[in-house]
Amino acid sequence: MARSDYRFAWSARARYAEVDAQAVVFNSRYLEYFDIGITEYFRAAGLYPEPNLQGAPELHVVKAEVVYHAPILLDEEMAICVRCEKVGRTSLTFAFEVHGLANGPGGEDLRASGTEVQVHVDEPRGRPTPVPDAVVALFEAFEGRVLK
Repeated sequence: MARSDYRFAWSARARYAEVDAQAVVFNSRYLEYFDIGITEYFRAAGLYPEPNLQGAPELHVVKAEVVYHAPILLDEEMAICVRCEKVGRTSLTFAFEVHGLANGPGGEDLRASGTEVQVHVDEPRGRPTPVPDAVVALFEAFEGRVLK
């Protein structure tokens, strides 16, 4: 996917605690970057209107995949790009890309890509339940396209 296909990006910088002995971001940290990106994506889309995430739906990650393209080095700035790809009956699929910022904030510099599937659950029962229509409407409005 092209960087321009993402309506949302969150800027971050690779910190000392995130790198290995070669000053390269350690592979497991990309899932943390995805988590930071999706939290900010949810906030930007209006999913977290209340402090302390009150009233937010309960979503559990059931699948995550990372593809590494090129390393990110210590102190390097990056853009964590997120988009909702589709909404199923009980699940949401998100796409991620991490770009370096050497070519500017909107430039192509793909370092990692991935997907994540989250399932909406009814916490008291702990079983998958349909994604609320209000959540679908928020993401469709934010993405500017039909997702379901």
